Amino acid sequence: MHIIPTGKALIGCLILALSVGLAGCSDVAPSAGPQPGSAAAQQIPPPHLSTAARPTIDTPAGTAQDDTPDQAVAALPIESRTAAIPTVDTSAIPAPTASFTTGTTSSEPQPLARTETALLAGGCFWGVQGVFEHVNGVIRAESGYSGGTAETANYAAVSSGTTGHAEAVKITFDPTELTFAQVLHIFFSVVHDPTQHNQQGPDVGTQYRSAIFSQDAAQQQAAQIYIAELTADNVFSGPIATTLEPNTGFFPAEEYHQDFFNSHTDFPYIVANDVSKVEELKALFPQLYRESAVLVSVN
Repeated sequence: MHIIPTGKALIGCLILALSVGLAGCSDVAPSAGPQPGSAAAQQIPPPHLSTAARPTIDTPAGTAQDDTPDQAVAALPIESRTAAIPTVDTSAIPAPTASFTTGTTSSEPQPLARTETALLAGGCFWGVQGVFEHVNGVIRAESGYSGGTAETANYAAVSSGTTGHAEAVKITFDPTELTFAQVLHIFFSVVHDPTQHNQQGPDVGTQYRSAIFSQDAAQQQAAQIYIAELTADNVFSGPIATTLEPNTGFFPAEEYHQDFFNSHTDFPYIVANDVSKVEELKALFPQLYRESAVLVSVN
């Protein structure tokens, strides 16, 4: 979801695809492969390994913020790019071993808050939000921007990669149904590839970095311990690039970005890059998967 100064040759294909039900753009079509849940699926690359690029979704001049995503998309180009990304067997990623429920690493019983918040960045927020909207215990998952200032918390500015912001998702959840440890396990197993530095698949820039914006010291410590465990166990083929950053604020993204995955399941970028993430969530975390998404638009 970066501003692309060149590569407008595919705009006609995108507009045609939108007019015929998002079909026919071979540049962003997913490749055939094993289905999640099968034995072969345990060895397939994570969903972010797709080489299909996501179209730029910036609000064109004269387009109101509450216009539909399709209207915004139809006026903008797309560009195909590829990236060499290591394969990771997501089924082999262990859960955190630290004992904590609401972010604490203490073994002592802790009082449970009514809700807890996790703020994560793992590339394009469409897919990150889409996964967590299908997780039991999640009350709300909202796309937005974190790491920069309020003045630059808009899609056009963030897409420049110079604001300090990352595309992030604020996850509000019920700690009696979902723990912070489980949120981290899903984040590292399904949502993204934490070994990529300032990139996720076809999306490149600091705004696509892997980051955890800790809400308190307990979350910070819990994340540090889990990353240390994954590193010590050599789970990934390269060093983990996930940064642990202070929570300097969360700024909700424009309305047309919210619930994009669940509102556009046939959109070429979503099909190629994100649908399989939710399928892997269902296959690897069946006890945490919910079929009906919890949407920002109805909360």
